[in-house]
Amino acid sequence: MKIQHIQSPNFSSRDGIEVDVIVIHCASLPEGRYGTGYITDLFLNRLHAGAHSSFESLKRLRVSAHYLIERDGAVIQYVDTDDKAWHAGVSSFEERDNCNRFSIGIELEGDIHSEFTEKQYTALIELCRALLAKYPKISADRIVRHSDIAPRRKQDPGPFFQLGRIQKGVVK
Repeated sequence: MKIQHIQSPNFSSRDGIEVDVIVIHCASLPEGRYGTGYITDLFLNRLHAGAHSSFESLKRLRVSAHYLIERDGAVIQYVDTDDKAWHAGVSSFEERDNCNRFSIGIELEGDIHSEFTEKQYTALIELCRALLAKYPKISADRIVRHSDIAPRRKQDPGPFFQLGRIQKGVVK
């Protein structure tokens, strides 16, 4: 799998905690616009708040994900999976808080109001298969949506995301 690497400064140590969950998110900046490069700018702390009116609230935000899968299926890695990316925020899975400590965050370029592309699903399944091979504690049922771990705060990746397709697709 071809993966472009762009290092985000927004990460920290997992402090020896093992990875056992994959969290799927979606993002577009501005919302509903794709291919702008602004997601990368956000993850690199170089998003210009004046570029769009919706960016003002993001100017002090320090976030990242391990991966972004763009609409054409291209994959960018921002944080090494052995490190903690800052993607989940206030979250809980199986009565454990701070999911960033034990999860890998994957952003799909998109929004909660739109379908994801076939190329994104293909890339996501391939990436998840590779991650399951590297991290044996992750299983298909431990691939979850952001809304599953932060249901009061988040809706992504939204109603159009086919989680079951991904979970079935990773099982060979």
